[in-house]
Amino acid sequence: MNTLLLSIALSCAPGPDGKTACAGNHDHAATKPGAEADCHGASAQAAAAPAKGDALLTRGEKLKGLQSVTLDKLLTSPAEFEGKAVQVEAKVRKACEKKGCWMELAPTDKGPGVRVTFKDYGFFVPLDSAGSTAKVEGTVKVAELAPERAKHFEAEGAKVAKGKDGKYREVQLVALGVELRR
Repeated sequence: MNTLLLSIALSCAPGPDGKTACAGNHDHAATKPGAEADCHGASAQAAAAPAKGDALLTRGEKLKGLQSVTLDKLLTSPAEFEGKAVQVEAKVRKACEKKGCWMELAPTDKGPGVRVTFKDYGFFVPLDSAGSTAKVEGTVKVAELAPERAKHFEAEGAKVAKGKDGKYREVQLVALGVELRR
């Protein structure tokens, strides 16, 4: 079985030289992540919240400065960005409260948002990320969800839109890297 190792914010932090300094005894080497079929599978570890006083939390790859797109533009014209790698900065409306395996960026508490998942299920965000500001770089995807998957997300507090045809659809961003500010 593959295991997934995470850099936990409570014990790891980048030092002034750019190298990660750790308080615990663990390995930062990336390993192959487990399957994503069940977002709460045994191959995942919950993401820890940052220590008090931390203003910035990073996950995944360092941001590269990809083309910046506003959340409103992405939600208004998702097909224009389908398959493209972009950077989006917005408020986190909701995050998975079981593992931190997704978060939802949205301009308001109601209406559509963008679901952010993490490339290859390789990292997660803190369970209490809602209310943070996220800067995310990743690839845009417009997805039709099976009713069971949509209900799974809704049971965790997400808002999943239905098209005029009654099918669940959402704009997704498969993140390579994330910065969260609280």
